[in-house]
Amino acid sequence: MSVDAKRGSSRFPGFYKLDITERLETLDRYVPLSAEEKYILRHEGLTIERADQMVENVIGQFTLPLGVALNLRINKRDYVVPMAVEEASVVAAASHVAKLVREHGEIRTESTEPVMCGQIQLLDCEDAKAAAEAIENQADRILALANEQDRVLVEHDGGARELSARAIDTDAGPMVIVSLYVDVRDAMGANAVNTMAEAVAPLIEEIGGGRVSLRILTNLADRRLARARLSVLPQAFSGDEWDGTQVVRGIAEAWAFAAADPHRAATHNKGVMNGIDAVVLATGNDWRAVEAGCHAYAARNGRYEPLSRWWCDEKGSLCGELEAPMAVGLIGGATRVHPTARIALKILGVSSARELAEVTVAVGLVQNLAALRSLVTEGIQKGHMVLHARNVAISAGAVGDLAIRVAKQMVREGRIRFDRAAELAKHMVHEVQEKTQDLRGGLHPKRDRPDRKD
Repeated sequence: MSVDAKRGSSRFPGFYKLDITERLETLDRYVPLSAEEKYILRHEGLTIERADQMVENVIGQFTLPLGVALNLRINKRDYVVPMAVEEASVVAAASHVAKLVREHGEIRTESTEPVMCGQIQLLDCEDAKAAAEAIENQADRILALANEQDRVLVEHDGGARELSARAIDTDAGPMVIVSLYVDVRDAMGANAVNTMAEAVAPLIEEIGGGRVSLRILTNLADRRLARARLSVLPQAFSGDEWDGTQVVRGIAEAWAFAAADPHRAATHNKGVMNGIDAVVLATGNDWRAVEAGCHAYAARNGRYEPLSRWWCDEKGSLCGELEAPMAVGLIGGATRVHPTARIALKILGVSSARELAEVTVAVGLVQNLAALRSLVTEGIQKGHMVLHARNVAISAGAVGDLAIRVAKQMVREGRIRFDRAAELAKHMVHEVQEKTQDLRGGLHPKRDRPDRKD
C-alpha cells in the first residue's frame, strides 16, 4: 500500500506533548486502529499464553517501549515508523532529524532482490577442486531438487536461483563449500533456505563423493542489500549557536575518523544500528541476524569500517549513504505470531519485504546523522542526559510530573544519581504537601502542631 495515496502526512507537531491515549487517537487518523489493537498497544501486547507457544521454558514476558518515529519521507512517501527500543533519545532524535531532512533535503532508497544464501559443507573428498567442479556441472539438477521443497515459494516467483561451489583450505583440511542462492520473496527466508540446503545434501554427497556436515544459511546476506541516500542543505543545521556549514564539515570529518579507526567505526555503526535494530525488533524480525550481517558486511574489505559514508558535495550540501544486508520479512517467524508486531507492520504500511528493508536502512541513516550532529555540536550527552535523568528519577520512585521535575533539577545541578533523585523527590513531595495543607487551611507541620500552646 502506498502511504502517500492512502494516508496523510507523517508530521504530527506536538505529538510528544500528548498523553498516550491522545497519541493513539492522533495515530488513528493516520492509520485506523481497531479497539482491540489499541488495547493490545496499551495493555496486553504479548500474552503469557502466546509467549509460552513461541519459546521454551517461559516464565514471563520482557517488554520494551514501543514508540513511533515521525516526519519520515522516503522516496516522496510518508512513513510513521514503529521502533522498539529501551535507550532514551533514540526515537526523538530520529524524528527530529527526519524533520530537518524533510524540510531541507530528501531521502532516496533502493534494494536488490531478496536473495538469501544457504551453505553446504562437503568434506572428505578425494579431490576438493574436482568435486567443486562436478557439483557446479550438476547445478540444474540440484536447483530442481531444491525447488521441489517449496512449491508455494516458486509459485510466487521465488525459489532457488543459482548455485556455486568452491574448494577452500582450512585447519581441518580441504573442503568444498556449496552456496545455494534462493529468492525468498517476502519472507526473511531462514526456514526455506535451511530446508532446501538439507534436502540437496545427499545429492551433493553423491556428486562430490564426500561427506556433508553443515547445511545452514549465512547471515551475511550480501546479495540482499538495501541502500539509502540523503542530501540536506547546511541551513538545516544552522541556529543561534551553530553555523550549518561548520556542522556539515564536522560531520564529514567525523566520518573520516570512523573510516580510519575501527574503534570509532564500532561506535559509529552502533548509532546506525540504534535505528535499524529498533525497527527490526518492532516488526517481529530477527534483529540478531540483521546485526550479524551488518557487522560482517562492515568488515568485508578486510578491516572493520563504518557502514555509512558522509561527505559534502560541490553545492555545500551534506550527503550520506548507507548500504547494508537487510534480511527482513513480512511473513513467517514472529512477524505474524506477535500481536504487537502485526500492529507495527500495519502502522508502517509497507507492502513488501524490500520496502520494509528500505525503510529500515533509511531510519538507520537518519539515526546515524542524529548522533553525528549531536557529537559535532553540543555533544551527545546534553539531550541524552535529560532523558537518562528522568529514568534515574523514575527508578528512585518519582512518577509523572514529579519525575520530570526531579530530572530537570538533577540536570541543572549536574548530579544525576539515584541517591540525589530520591532526596529531591522526597523534598519536592514534602513541599507539595505543605502547600496543599496551607491552601486547605489544614494543620501546618510546624505552625499548627496539636501540642502547640499559644
